[in-house]
Amino acid sequence: MRIDGTHYRSIWMEEDPGVVKVIDQRFLPFEFRILELRSMTDAYDAIAGMAVRGAPLIGATAAFGLYLAAFRSDPQNWCEEVKAAAEKLLSARPTAVNLRYAVELLMEKVICAGSRESMIKELLHLSIRFTEDEVIRCKKIGEHGVALIREIHERTSQPVRILTHCNAGWLACIDYGTALAPIYLAHDQGYPIQVWVDETRPRNQGARLTAYELGKHGVPHTVIVDNAGGHLMQLGEVDLVLVGSDRTTRCGDVVNKIGTYLKALAAKDNKIPFYVALPSTTIDFELTDGRQIEIENRDVVEITHMEGINEETQTSSLFRILPEGSPALNPGFDVTPAGLVTGLITEKGICEASEAGIKSLF
Repeated sequence: MRIDGTHYRSIWMEEDPGVVKVIDQRFLPFEFRILELRSMTDAYDAIAGMAVRGAPLIGATAAFGLYLAAFRSDPQNWCEEVKAAAEKLLSARPTAVNLRYAVELLMEKVICAGSRESMIKELLHLSIRFTEDEVIRCKKIGEHGVALIREIHERTSQPVRILTHCNAGWLACIDYGTALAPIYLAHDQGYPIQVWVDETRPRNQGARLTAYELGKHGVPHTVIVDNAGGHLMQLGEVDLVLVGSDRTTRCGDVVNKIGTYLKALAAKDNKIPFYVALPSTTIDFELTDGRQIEIENRDVVEITHMEGINEETQTSSLFRILPEGSPALNPGFDVTPAGLVTGLITEKGICEASEAGIKSLF
């Protein structure tokens, strides 16, 4: 994707083999900053601290984190350090399954009897390959998902009004995105669309990141408060709901940003198709029930305070919005049962949100 004419991915490397670069999403949309990761600890902090977020990007960052652990390791103790790094990275964010997938994929190749130099090269190769494969998967998700938008437009001859929740675009997915990939492709192919962007409290990833992405790409969009989605559906102002996923069970239950479940309920009540876009790396083939998935409880500061621009000073500031002493609870995700999901958009096509549907593709 392009930012002011320059192509970026949300994670990349340049000439220095000891530096991995990411877009620091904590400062968007107020400031565009590039964060340099030089160690496993840097990668862990970026994931845990939300400098990078989004299931595919978290997986890629973890993969490069393992590579950096090997690159910076003590030649006499390199294998133990890489194993410890894997355990540390797995604890950074418990809900997104791509992180575990990436770490386990790389660790399968770590042979302690081999040489440190060969393992560094292998882990770098695997990190780059994992990242490139995620980009390819997202591109294919867009190619399959655009058919849904095309069908609605051809049937109605009107702009297609799409509601999305959180951020599942190129910032979260290295390039293209998951839920936003069909939207970008439809826009580029000339189909008229209008995107309703949920603000997505408490971190406002919709208002801050999705709106930023869509604006830079020239996609028509309008930011709405989270609780306006159902109202717009009742008014007939939504044709399609597209969201991403942080983990989906093999039976089709979807874990995504908190608030997704309520959108699915509203879509079901108003007979609006509700699709989840995700690469196969987000499917947890070991689990059958979304209620088995650990839901991350995040720092309540995300609820008690909000960040914004002080228009007088043009600086970013943190503002407390709750009374002092009021307790808060901050679950990061919720579970949308498969029965509320119209279908899953994957790199291999669109399927029913069920074990049989997923097996038909994978």
